[in-house]
Amino acid sequence: MSYRAQTDDIRFIYSHVAGLDQVRGTDRFAEASEDLTDAVLEGIGKICEDVVAPTWRDGDLTPAKLENGVVRTSPGFKEAFAEVAEGGWMAVSGPEAYGGMGLPIALTTAFNEMMSSANMALGLCPLLTQGQVEALEHHASDALKELYLPKLISGEWTGTMNLTEPQAGSDVGALKSKAVPNDDGTYAISGQKIFITWGDHDMGGNVCHLVLARLPDGVAGTKGISLFMVPKYIPDEAGNPGVANELKVVSLEHKMGIHGSPTAVMQFDGAKGWLVGAPHAGMAAMFTMMNNARLGVGAQGVGIAESAYQTALSYAKEREQFGPIVQHADVRRMLLTMKAEIFAARSIVMSCAVALDMAGATAAPEWRARAALLTPIAKAFGTDAGIAVADLGVQIHGGMGYIEETGAAQYSRDVRITSIYEGTNGIQAMDLVGRKMMDGGEAANVLLDEIEAYAESVRAKMPDLAEPVWQACETLREGVEWLVAQTDMNTRFAGSAPFLKAFARVLGGHSHLKAAMAEGGAGPRTKLARFYIRRLLPEHEAALTHAMAGADDLYAFSLDDLEA
Repeated sequence: MSYRAQTDDIRFIYSHVAGLDQVRGTDRFAEASEDLTDAVLEGIGKICEDVVAPTWRDGDLTPAKLENGVVRTSPGFKEAFAEVAEGGWMAVSGPEAYGGMGLPIALTTAFNEMMSSANMALGLCPLLTQGQVEALEHHASDALKELYLPKLISGEWTGTMNLTEPQAGSDVGALKSKAVPNDDGTYAISGQKIFITWGDHDMGGNVCHLVLARLPDGVAGTKGISLFMVPKYIPDEAGNPGVANELKVVSLEHKMGIHGSPTAVMQFDGAKGWLVGAPHAGMAAMFTMMNNARLGVGAQGVGIAESAYQTALSYAKEREQFGPIVQHADVRRMLLTMKAEIFAARSIVMSCAVALDMAGATAAPEWRARAALLTPIAKAFGTDAGIAVADLGVQIHGGMGYIEETGAAQYSRDVRITSIYEGTNGIQAMDLVGRKMMDGGEAANVLLDEIEAYAESVRAKMPDLAEPVWQACETLREGVEWLVAQTDMNTRFAGSAPFLKAFARVLGGHSHLKAAMAEGGAGPRTKLARFYIRRLLPEHEAALTHAMAGADDLYAFSLDDLEA
């Protein structure tokens, strides 16, 4: 694979669509100058192109494997990871007090996208570590922070998230893992966890597991769950990996994609752990990590989409069928759909990152509300776009897309998990129409006001693009009003996925409109905006019709009807 990092497009979005200048205007990120952020983006792009991308195919062909209790990673992974860590890229947004760069989440999001484009399986390891750093920074004791954060930030140690159990997936409250107090203030953790990404590896250092478990006095459900740090090796007095803890990898999953990422079944048998945060408050601490990861997963979808597009475009220019197939109308339609979707999804993901940075830098409630609103949209739409774009990439390759050697199929296999883990996209949609609309739609309407005001301000210059965006925004507003009027949550949930898609479509139209204006109304970005607004934006109306259909017809079918 010959991957080209899209640093120019990311820079353009941050400058003209997502508004990174607002972040630079805060005291917290005043030193994140344009020159500095440009240098960071170029550095990330170079290491992803030159070091990480060459390991992509090997990770698929030679998966991680478990041998005699030891996980062996794919060829080249150890060396590539070491170069990423040595460059300081693991800690773009890590706290400076513990060795991080202290830069905006927006730049970490760019890192996660480009790492995923280059090799998503390997990029998952720093993504999980980033989330653990944030969880510890906000919830751990000073002693735990001083011990773990410098090593996680440097990449010397790596982090995992242990939630899921065989009987407790999305229903986390059903977990059975137990934590029993020891005499020394630590806890004995016992239980089994499944789907643990990068649960073990041979890349050196320590593997640090954040594990959800229930104390003896923990009540049933999520309110009785606590969070614990359970390292593979118990640190000695000098803070170095010491004796092995009472935990092991039972097996590695044989997966559809991301073969280079070891997905472990973990067994804890009285393993020594340290409480993170208050007793019985584990879900709050874990959600800090999960929200970080959800944005990162949205970036993964965009990253895979970008590589799938680059590969498909290259093939379309070279493949001859009655001339180069890039000249055929249907191939053009598919390529432009891929490119337009990537720009829309990337803009939404990057706008969410900026909102998170603004919320952290200002503590303003309106920015917290904006970040909360955009997170499920960024995760779900970013990954849905990744899946759709990768699928189009296979189609453009024709029969060769079904042949593994072209790599087109690997993109589809790798990206498919992104709509499932870190909260399925169905759960993201339910979160959007449920929790995120508990304010009566206020945060949504504030955002729609901004979109309409912008479209109104440029209507005279670009009426053919501004008017459809304004009208789509009005239609979406009607959908929000209908939604918040529904007191039966199942009625909301029945149309939650199409509602999220409609919202994303309008956000995408707004982003493309801003790009066209920044370009001056003439050029490739304007042409792409016209394609999106004319051909893809109208899908929002059908999605809203679906969203407002209610739940009755879904439950009109008995189980016998479904089996008939």
